[in-house]
Amino acid sequence: MKHGWFKKLGLSLLLGVSANIGANAQLQEVDILNAPVDVSKDFVDYNNTFYFADELVDFDPATGKGTVKFLRHDYQTRQAFNNMLMRPVPIEANEFPTTEYEASPVLPFQLQFVSDRTVRLKVASGPQFHKQEESLMLIDGVAPNNPQDWKYSKIDGGHRYTSAHGRVDIMVQPWHVKLYDENGKLLTSTLHSSDVTNTYTPVLPFSYVRRNSDYSRSMAAVLSLEPGEKIFGLGEAFTQFNKRGQKVVLWVDDANGVQNETMYKPIPFYMSNRGYGVFMHTSSPITLDIGKYFNAANNMMLGDDEADLFFFLGEPKDILDEYTDLTGKSEMPPLWSFGFWMSRITYFSEKEGREIAANLRKFKIPSDVIHFDTGWFDVDWRNNYEFAEDRFEDPVDMMQDMKKDGFHVSLWQLPYFTPKNTLFDEIVDKELAVKDRKGNIPFEDAVLDFSNPETVEWYQGKLKHLFDQGVGVFKVDFGEAAPAEGLYHSGRTGFYEHNLYPLRYNKAVAELTKKEKGYSLIWARSTWAGSQRYPLHWGGDAATTNTAMSATLRGGLSLGLSGFSFWSHDVGGFVTAAPEDLYRRWTPFGMLSSHVRSHGEPPTEPWLYNESFLKAFRKADNMRYELMPYIYAQAKLSSEQGLPMMRALFVEFPNDPGSWLIDDQYLFGSDILVAPLFEEITERDVYLPEGKWIDYQTGKVYEKGWHKIKSGDIPIVVLVKDGTVIPHIKLAQSTQAMDWKNLNLKVYAADGTNAASGKIYLPKGNKVETIKVSKRANSFEISDNPLAGQTTLKIDSRK
Repeated sequence: MKHGWFKKLGLSLLLGVSANIGANAQLQEVDILNAPVDVSKDFVDYNNTFYFADELVDFDPATGKGTVKFLRHDYQTRQAFNNMLMRPVPIEANEFPTTEYEASPVLPFQLQFVSDRTVRLKVASGPQFHKQEESLMLIDGVAPNNPQDWKYSKIDGGHRYTSAHGRVDIMVQPWHVKLYDENGKLLTSTLHSSDVTNTYTPVLPFSYVRRNSDYSRSMAAVLSLEPGEKIFGLGEAFTQFNKRGQKVVLWVDDANGVQNETMYKPIPFYMSNRGYGVFMHTSSPITLDIGKYFNAANNMMLGDDEADLFFFLGEPKDILDEYTDLTGKSEMPPLWSFGFWMSRITYFSEKEGREIAANLRKFKIPSDVIHFDTGWFDVDWRNNYEFAEDRFEDPVDMMQDMKKDGFHVSLWQLPYFTPKNTLFDEIVDKELAVKDRKGNIPFEDAVLDFSNPETVEWYQGKLKHLFDQGVGVFKVDFGEAAPAEGLYHSGRTGFYEHNLYPLRYNKAVAELTKKEKGYSLIWARSTWAGSQRYPLHWGGDAATTNTAMSATLRGGLSLGLSGFSFWSHDVGGFVTAAPEDLYRRWTPFGMLSSHVRSHGEPPTEPWLYNESFLKAFRKADNMRYELMPYIYAQAKLSSEQGLPMMRALFVEFPNDPGSWLIDDQYLFGSDILVAPLFEEITERDVYLPEGKWIDYQTGKVYEKGWHKIKSGDIPIVVLVKDGTVIPHIKLAQSTQAMDWKNLNLKVYAADGTNAASGKIYLPKGNKVETIKVSKRANSFEISDNPLAGQTTLKIDSRK
């Protein structure tokens, strides 16, 4: 049915979610291959039957298990002064024979207490006959159960569980699950139909839909939204930072850029500024209407026939720590990965790669990685895991020489194989690819089926051979086109496997890398919940424009609020050759990200622009390499705590209302505030949270609030929190050449600040150490140094 026809009937006013599929550009109303699956259309189709959660029928406080009655409804038309309105109306059962089916089914409901901050809510729309398997999204396959963290009490009209950090009330009639903080403030609640009788707007409550086309079911987990509430996360989202008022489709997609509503990295997790977060534990497609249609309702329309939700209580740091305890924290990547990655699309030969390495050293551009993109095969883009013999005379020798000079080699590859690929027949014959309903392959390409252990073994064998030759890391590109209608070795269709595909793909490469190289590192584009365990990921194919640069930051901030510690982006943009001014401003933004790579249409090499640009690029790169002790320590802390290295201001300053409004600045670690220049300007408005802030380049001190700040010689605004010690290291051309036995401490302290501290994590250290300094007369001295005997610390200067 066409969207326009629905609108004529008034259905677009029913739930505020359009019936289109959310595909790219002008193709939004057309079913095209791998267009995002928007399940919201099923919740506005009046041909379907709806079941509203109504009352708690029974409940066992000891196990947290019970049942909920659902009332059957249809949506019917009603005319009101030449206007057609759709409204829900209770109906009788329509099955035959009438004695065999319930008009108002009573269905399973369960609460599980994972920790004193985490509660799990499960509500099913029908019996679950499938075998319950361990979840790939959860770090241990299953969620912990710690009911001792919560105290039960019977209350009037329901049940209550209380922990040190909040409480959960389960009300019997009408059925509600209400979440409160430790002070008794209501955070959110399931929405019942009785909650919206005081409006003429028809609002869908917590419910499920039964499709009359095939009797399949999907849950609508509907929660209340309170005045002033803001929602953040949901993956690498490039739309407005605060997701309230938006419709978001969670379906892994080749977004073809960073300025539209589709995502390479959707994550079914978000947090609210009211002090809670939600993880939707499913790999089915999800559509959220976050107060877009009705501003007091967050409608999470799950493709799944079961709502499995985890709620996390606390401030942003607490929420991220709890969520990543459940789904996994990012492993710490090797030191060299934090160096500069030099790339373009693409280097085609050993000769070209050696020239790039030589020029990086010749022009004194500190760097650690040279990436060969799509052109290292016989035929560009035709991935067969073999260097082209006519262009790579001795790749093993090349990589050995590069390693001696401080370079690691990164190689591009992807999981799709065209019919002309020499591996195509083998993949099809061995049944390593996703199949269709006929048992054929659904596309012209063979798509590796990573749910098949034999496929993973075959694939990892190909990569291992390259690791043996000397490769340091693989670019885990694409992964967004797993067939939605495909049949997978797991026994499930793409409805459940499509979103899970990037996680399986990331896992296959990362685990082999850890086994063969001893470290965890990939360079991946697509993700799902749990992919953060396998660092790192980059932001996809940005346009070479100011708006793409700013959208890139929003996407990175959103991904960081979705459990990812490490993230990068193509410095200068990808699609066309970067304009010089844009590249000049984007470079320090990249250098002050967790990882940094120049990549895209040539030229990307800084010496191919002009002498002025080369000096500017070098200065920004030098800054990063001198900051490596700070970067490395912050990376370690981030990986341990589930925090992003590039973090929204409110992660560190949750009690500062202004911090929740900023999407064009970020904190790089805990102590450095960064404000990139998104236009051809030399100053910009910058918001500073509580405390004093010291300009990293000029030493000027600023108080909290709004300021117009000029950039320094490096075209970016960088400020350090008052009372911070930032460790620096002597400039080297690669991390391999760095002298970690001698570090310089730069103290950033405003007048009146008599003590400061900073973090250091040595490459061979056991933990992050805190270095403290105190003021003596007019200078600072080290007052606490747990690294004595391991490295020499010198206070280099005072800002």
